[in-house]
Amino acid sequence: MTIYALSTGPGISGIAIIRVSGKETESVIKKMTGKDLPAPRKATLRKINNINTSELIDEGIILWFPGPESYTGENMAEFHVHGSRAVIQEVQNSISQIENCRLAEPGEFTKIAFQNNKINLLKAESIADLISSETEIQRRQAIKIMSGANSKKFNSWRESLIKILSNVEAKIDFPEDDLPDDILKEIKEKSEKIKSEIKKTLNDQKVGERIREGFKIAIVGPTNAGKSSLLNYLSRREVAIVSEIAGTTRDVIETHLNIDGLPVVVSDTAGIRESKDEIEKKGIRLALKRSEDADLNIVVIEPKSGNFTGFLKDLMSDKSILVINKSDLGVDSMVNEFKKYNPIFISLKNEKNLDQLIFLIKEKLKKQFINSEDILITRERHRQHLEQCIVHLEDFKNKNESDDFDKAAEDLRLATRHLGIIVGKVDVEEILGSIFNDFCIGK
Repeated sequence: MTIYALSTGPGISGIAIIRVSGKETESVIKKMTGKDLPAPRKATLRKINNINTSELIDEGIILWFPGPESYTGENMAEFHVHGSRAVIQEVQNSISQIENCRLAEPGEFTKIAFQNNKINLLKAESIADLISSETEIQRRQAIKIMSGANSKKFNSWRESLIKILSNVEAKIDFPEDDLPDDILKEIKEKSEKIKSEIKKTLNDQKVGERIREGFKIAIVGPTNAGKSSLLNYLSRREVAIVSEIAGTTRDVIETHLNIDGLPVVVSDTAGIRESKDEIEKKGIRLALKRSEDADLNIVVIEPKSGNFTGFLKDLMSDKSILVINKSDLGVDSMVNEFKKYNPIFISLKNEKNLDQLIFLIKEKLKKQFINSEDILITRERHRQHLEQCIVHLEDFKNKNESDDFDKAAEDLRLATRHLGIIVGKVDVEEILGSIFNDFCIGK
């Protein structure tokens, strides 16, 4: 089938790009323009017509990419038209009338590019990450992966394991011949080196995933301390309802923010207190769970929160900032009691010391970063396959040392397979759907 889709964002715009890929692409261009194919990879102005009535739809640019020298590896074209909903709809309606043409599924253009060996699986994922990036650090991470640095590392490990496997299989095929001592030594040293490097990669505090998904910040504390007001201030909009009535927030309210280039997901949570209300108690449990899972906790209290000290001990840790709000009401009596937590005194009402709080949040998050050059894992599936690779390398070591070469070779094959799945070097049909469904239609 030949697929087509709007590749630019929906809505009114100066230009919209409708992409077509597949065997019928030539026919689509000829029927839509009434002319022969334009020169390859050269922008050509054409009238674009309704294929049934020959009525003019729009005048725009046609780009023709003969396969395999195209993004998908197939014959491909782009129709650059004016970005009105009516024009886009009419162009797509006309293409749909052509035999063997259908609307593309999410990520299908990139999926075809992968299947035609135009890109590997990591690059396909990085394209999706680049499209959805909202901060500079997310953009840089996606570009780094697109450049192929991560793929080279995974492929390097895989190729080294394949070489080790060839030596082990030689021993299986010719059991009467002893492998030279230097080769036996090399098998042990290289497999251990790869295992050590993978373990180091796994010990990355999940920074790559955090950059991609956003660092998690939980705003927690007692009722009526100003948690929702702080969320609204950080968001610069009314995200949460603010009321003087204690316990207004029952559920977790999330918002995605860009704090000095850092992608964060800030959660406002239910006020923590002793309660007999079942709904409120459930909200409090959610608040405590969100605090446990967060990368950073902002614990907000106020001068009347003296009875909160019991909860405070459980919430304060290296990943917590204690914020004492409503400092305009007087906080002298609180200074000594909470001094050991290095609190920051703010007033949301008077916007006092809020710049200091934001600076402290940024500093806390930046301390969680490792050198960006060391980041290889950006998705949970990468981590899972590397962890399985370690398991099989451990098994390989044990069986190799006991001269059980047949089973040792199988463990090495499995370790190699898990590395191959990360970059798409083996049959990975079972995971393609979940990866490409995250794409927008038209990519």
